[in-house]
Amino acid sequence: MPPSVAPPPRVRADACPGVLAPHDAADGALARIRLPGGVLTAAAARAVADCAQHHGDGAAHLTSRGNLQLRGLRRDDPAALSVLVDAGLVPSRTHERVRNVLASPLSGIAGGLADVRGLAARLDAAVCASAPLAGLSGRFLFALDDGRGDVAAEAPDLCWRARTATSGTLLVAGTPVGSVALADAVDVLVHAAEAFLALGSSGAWRAAEVDGAPAHLAAAVLGNERHGEATERRDCADRRPGVGDVLRDDGGRALVIAPVLGELAADDLRLLARLAPEVLVTPWRTIVLPCGGDAGALAAAGFAVDADSPATLVSACAGSPGCAKSLADVRSHARTIIVDTQTRTHVVGCGRRCGAPHGAHRSLVARADGSYDTEVVSGDGRRSQGSSGRTA
Repeated sequence: MPPSVAPPPRVRADACPGVLAPHDAADGALARIRLPGGVLTAAAARAVADCAQHHGDGAAHLTSRGNLQLRGLRRDDPAALSVLVDAGLVPSRTHERVRNVLASPLSGIAGGLADVRGLAARLDAAVCASAPLAGLSGRFLFALDDGRGDVAAEAPDLCWRARTATSGTLLVAGTPVGSVALADAVDVLVHAAEAFLALGSSGAWRAAEVDGAPAHLAAAVLGNERHGEATERRDCADRRPGVGDVLRDDGGRALVIAPVLGELAADDLRLLARLAPEVLVTPWRTIVLPCGGDAGALAAAGFAVDADSPATLVSACAGSPGCAKSLADVRSHARTIIVDTQTRTHVVGCGRRCGAPHGAHRSLVARADGSYDTEVVSGDGRRSQGSSGRTA
């Protein structure tokens, strides 16, 4: 029996932004730059800095999928587009919005069961080489988890998660469906995505929207080879890399830093380009410098460089004036509460709760009268209403 599709709670086509198809926001066009595996080279960082400074609002903004956004752009600005294309940040015009690939950022650096370095680039190339996959929603998400459970916790549609150095499990919408060797991970993920499209599920953007998708995709790509399924751990939130020094497996040091509210000014990007040939942007709005960096210079530039910084606990949506739906300038409010916040907190301008982190946190939702509703969000996404008031 073919899987059924739950009616999607939407009445419009997917408008997830990209570089070639930016979103019209209240403060100008918004372009999202995909960074498969979070990899940002020094040359690309300098290009984004130039684009932000000369064509946007002066900053790049980290997203909850390990990508970058530029705001305040002029729509159809050929000069801005050429800067990003020339830097190699738009390798496919047909598949630009579907290059959504997470990978465990510390893989091959510290910990993990398998080294998934390089797999994100291979998966990105394979996705772009598949003509049907241009039809995926811009919200469809792939993940390559090295076994620690960090990116598997980010609700990917398709995820390969390591169980040993050479083998792992295919997860469909979080459900483990069968064993897949590391060497076969890229091919299986691409074939599973093609099988998802072949369902003919009109309106379905995500695998979780299709009833029976895990069983159907497993049958399509694994056939009778479904065996050795592992019980997947669900305690993944604390497996994310924390801000501060990280002892590398080779005895060296890596460094994880966090820009305040996920904002990288043009000069911040240029500083990163000077300090490292390549950095890794994570889906938790942090940045990994694989070989460490000048913590003093980074702290002086405003980055949080140690786990004790309260800035690591606070995030916010775009808010007004950038978003027409926002009821408040939530980013300004978020900056005022950073010093006193001791709980993971996300501040949002409306009930859509854009950019909310996965895992347990406190959510402050703006109201039209200038107050905020406080909600407590559990690790499984359930919300319980708290108090309302003008302060956090």
